[in-house]
Amino acid sequence: MPEKKFRSPQEKKDLSYKKDRRNTYGENDKSSRKNIPRSKALGNRKLRRVDKMDWVEEPDKAMDEFNKRKHVRWKKSADTPLGEVLDDKDV
Repeated sequence: MPEKKFRSPQEKKDLSYKKDRRNTYGENDKSSRKNIPRSKALGNRKLRRVDKMDWVEEPDKAMDEFNKRKHVRWKKSADTPLGEVLDDKDV
C-alpha cells in the first residue's frame, strides 16, 4: 500500500491556489451551468442539420455548408486559477 504524503497547511493552501479555478468571464457563474450544455447542444444541432440537407439536389451548396460548420465547435475557455484571481483583487 502506498504511503500517504502528509502536507502542511501552508502546502495545502499553495496547492489550492494553483488547482482551484474561478470563473472570471464576467457573467453570472451560476448561468454557466445552463449555458455550457446549451452551447454544446446548439453546435451539435447545427451539425445534424447539415447532415440532413439534401445532398442530391444541391451537392455544391451542401458541401459548402458542411465545410463551414464542420469545424465550428463551441469550446469552454479555461477558468482562472484562484491564486491569480486573488492577486488581481489585491491590486
